[in-house]
Amino acid sequence: MISLPDRRHAVELIEEAVAAGARQRKACKILAISARTYQRWTQEVTVVSDRRPEALRPVPANKLSTPEREEILKVANSPVFCSLPPSQIVPALADQGCYLASESTFYRVLREAEQQHHRGRSEVPRRRVPSTHCAAGPNQVWCWDITWLPGPVRGLFYYLYLIMDLYSRKIIAWEIHEYEASDRAAQLIHKACLSEGIATQPLVLHSDNGSPMKGASMLEMLRQLGVTSSFSRPRVSNDNAYVESLFRTCKYRPDYPINGFTTLDEARVWVLSFSRWYNTEHKHSGLKFT
Repeated sequence: MISLPDRRHAVELIEEAVAAGARQRKACKILAISARTYQRWTQEVTVVSDRRPEALRPVPANKLSTPEREEILKVANSPVFCSLPPSQIVPALADQGCYLASESTFYRVLREAEQQHHRGRSEVPRRRVPSTHCAAGPNQVWCWDITWLPGPVRGLFYYLYLIMDLYSRKIIAWEIHEYEASDRAAQLIHKACLSEGIATQPLVLHSDNGSPMKGASMLEMLRQLGVTSSFSRPRVSNDNAYVESLFRTCKYRPDYPINGFTTLDEARVWVLSFSRWYNTEHKHSGLKFT
């Protein structure tokens, strides 16, 4: 709503413009009001304030009366329902053939009476903010995952273990094996830490929730190396998006063997060539194609 001083000022400006030869409708348009609004403001001797807040409006027919509110509070605080939320009180009353108020009305009345608190003996649920990690330089946050590479026959796969640096998108280390195991992953992270020389540098290793990532051998190796483990949230598929994006780039290369690798050594030779290209030639969209 437009305040009374602003209304008076707008009327003065419009009257001044009209006196100078401008059209009333054009002057109103410049002030972003309609000509009808201007006419309503000036239909009396003086400009008056907006009367809508002062209007007398009929009481809604379904508005709760004071006794009804007291009855809702009485039921909610009764020994039978004092430990139950309105979402359980209303169905319980309905089973007894009693409809006092809707669930939202129960919540509203309790809130207005400052009684909308946790009910029952259970601990109050706490909202936990998802942990985040920000890499301001190389070798601060690593991401790793395992992807399947097709073998010589349908249903046979080789497993590519790969670690990448979040900041630089560099492939830190990789290995290919015929099976998934946490001890293989532990060996890979140990080699990666030695090759990058970060034995005394704090490091976060992020992965999904697969069994190789949470295996006892892997977790023990991380503890020995002083590496902080980080895992994707349950049922959140894009928490490890950087490695997934790398795997997508890998499997959509023009020379990727869509019919599968004939041997394990062939897969290793191809991934070696890909990692060299990825680290030295590939332009990363996440790094502004640098």
